[in-house]
Amino acid sequence: MKFVAFERAKQGTGASRRLRYTGRTPGIVYGGTAEPSLIELDHNALWHALKKEAFHSSILDMELNGKSNQVLLRDVQMHPYKPLVLHIDFQRVDANTKLHMKVPLHYSGEENSPAVKDKALVNHIVTELEVSCLPKDLPEFIAVDLSKLTKGASLHLNDITLPKGVTAVTHGKTNPVLVAVVAPAGEEEAAPAAEAAPADAKAAPAKAAPAKAPAKK
Repeated sequence: MKFVAFERAKQGTGASRRLRYTGRTPGIVYGGTAEPSLIELDHNALWHALKKEAFHSSILDMELNGKSNQVLLRDVQMHPYKPLVLHIDFQRVDANTKLHMKVPLHYSGEENSPAVKDKALVNHIVTELEVSCLPKDLPEFIAVDLSKLTKGASLHLNDITLPKGVTAVTHGKTNPVLVAVVAPAGEEEAAPAAEAAPADAKAAPAKAAPAKAPAKK
């Protein structure tokens, strides 16, 4: 995905505020062997680009001074309540250095799964996965097929196949759950009732009422 950036001559709070008045967004590009570069972008073009998933999760081609630079989006500062991008940060990409990036998971096929046909509820616990890979191996997204998901079984990280050269970063978690399958509400309510029935059957029988004393003559 490509976008155009321009060199920014001035920095500081006042300069950035004046820049926003002209429909531009201040930003910075850092990383690699070069010094950080102050940049500015057209706000409207940036606003529309930020609505695209690929702008957040893939390597971007930034045109600056007629040259193409490969960068990653690293931070966006938004106005608290206005539709306004206050500042944006990009990181240069080194082709020989592994990077850490969050990649969206694209789930499909759950409507055809045995779980859904059995009226079970499918909850997407994880919607993006942090990965480690070289820039050339970074996927825009990871496709996950849920068509074989069954009731009572959940999908874990080890159950999916990652693209070649891509490793998941789990921060110490062992085989985390990606998708959980929950039984229908009616079955969840019926189970406790079924468990309670045998317990009631084993309850001690009620004591017989004491016999009445014979009436005095």
